[in-house]
Amino acid sequence: MTQIDFYFHVENKLHTACALSARACAHGLRVLAFCADPEASQKLSRTLWTTPATGFIPHCMPEDRLAAVTPVIVDHEGTRLLHDQVLLNLRPDWPPFFSRFQRLIEIVSLDEEDRRLARERYKFYRDRGYEIRNHDLSKSAQ
Repeated sequence: MTQIDFYFHVENKLHTACALSARACAHGLRVLAFCADPEASQKLSRTLWTTPATGFIPHCMPEDRLAAVTPVIVDHEGTRLLHDQVLLNLRPDWPPFFSRFQRLIEIVSLDEEDRRLARERYKFYRDRGYEIRNHDLSKSAQ
């Protein structure tokens, strides 16, 4: 069954997405960052190029010729799923294919609308019997 982790009280979703992607890559895992639209995909891609400040996280789009060997795939369509390790959901809704992944990561910002939508996703997963691990990032900043 898919392991689901919610990261709450996040000040910057893109930076948190980069940090979590880097951590997964450091453990030898591949990540699919599932974005809401082409603009969000491009914004995440630019952030991955500059985070951390002294390097970048190897990534590409699913149609890239190196996608099969690239640790992070940035996508907004979800039609070419190249692995089943870590799904990083950056969309407002739950990904219909999340259960094929070993792990699903949800990032919840301080924005009230984002929090409302995250509560709906949380309830969706919980009502289907998934165990959810919660990570309060406001505590780690203290």
